[in-house]
Amino acid sequence: MALKKIRFDGFLAEQGGRSVVMIRATADQLAEIAAVERLSRDSKGRAVGFQRSQVSGHISEIRTYLEQEDAVLPNALVLAFVGSAKVIPGKGAHCVLEVAVGEQPPGFVVDGQQRLTALTSTGRKDFQVFASCLLCKDMEELRRQFILINNSKPLPKSLVYELLPGVNELPGRLTSRALAAALTETLNFDETSSLHGQIKMQTHLAGLLKDTAIQKVIMNSEAAGAIQVLMTRKDGLKDSHALLSNFFEAVQKVFPTAWAGQKPASSRLVHGAGIVAMGFVMDEIYAKSHSITTASFVEGLKPLIGETAWTEGHWTYSDGERVAWNRVEVTSRHVQQLAEHLVTLIRQTKKPTKARPSALHS
Repeated sequence: MALKKIRFDGFLAEQGGRSVVMIRATADQLAEIAAVERLSRDSKGRAVGFQRSQVSGHISEIRTYLEQEDAVLPNALVLAFVGSAKVIPGKGAHCVLEVAVGEQPPGFVVDGQQRLTALTSTGRKDFQVFASCLLCKDMEELRRQFILINNSKPLPKSLVYELLPGVNELPGRLTSRALAAALTETLNFDETSSLHGQIKMQTHLAGLLKDTAIQKVIMNSEAAGAIQVLMTRKDGLKDSHALLSNFFEAVQKVFPTAWAGQKPASSRLVHGAGIVAMGFVMDEIYAKSHSITTASFVEGLKPLIGETAWTEGHWTYSDGERVAWNRVEVTSRHVQQLAEHLVTLIRQTKKPTKARPSALHS
């Protein structure tokens, strides 16, 4: 099938070795060359797309405004293309952007999806908007630009974090979360994981455990815990996955009524505060046993049996403070208090020792 070539007059700017072209177009013209790619999962559980879900209320407000005769939309949309668009230089900054279009729009709306959706729904055929077009070398660069362009705006953190595993060369504050995001993804979509389908993500809203809480467990452990040790090994990522899966399998076995069928509002064990606090317990048990098996974690969790207030009662901390079970929240103070209390209970038990060989075997 021969590709249709659509041309737009534009202005070219070179930025950091990349070509950026500013064009003007109607909503119908933009729909021909670019689409909104929603973040979702393919059949193998891999993240595809990158856009957040539409916010109907916001779109409705924009549409109502744009339906007014004197409405203006001065802010440019941002589009991105990978190998489907080229710049034909002109005189000075003038140029032509040529886009090759097949059955589907070749470009992607990186910023401005709600404005474009609202404008399209008004049916205004003659209303032109500006669009800043990025020409990217591959999809990884396109995703990276999406994250960087949108990171200063109130995007859902979960959406940005889900994109991190497949993107390199990001600022340190985002790169530090890439390992946590990758492990959280495998824990949720690997059918052998004890947390399979239980983590709430932008692409899996049916889960109950906050993805950011699981990521916090991983980042804490990577900074000064079991994952820090495991990641020095050849199969560090695989071992870290096993560590987390086996630990939370043990948690579900030791505290079945506080886990199964519960919601964060009914059990602090599946609440963000409980999940993060239990991450410190995981590291403490590993430090004592040097084992990542489910059995070792079940054994290590035994000192907590009968000492918790996940679904009722009060937590009584070492300083005498009593906190109702449902008053524990995801604040630094509350999580630290709970973690220190749980870890202290674990530390009060003796470190497992290896049995001495009997005289018969000496």
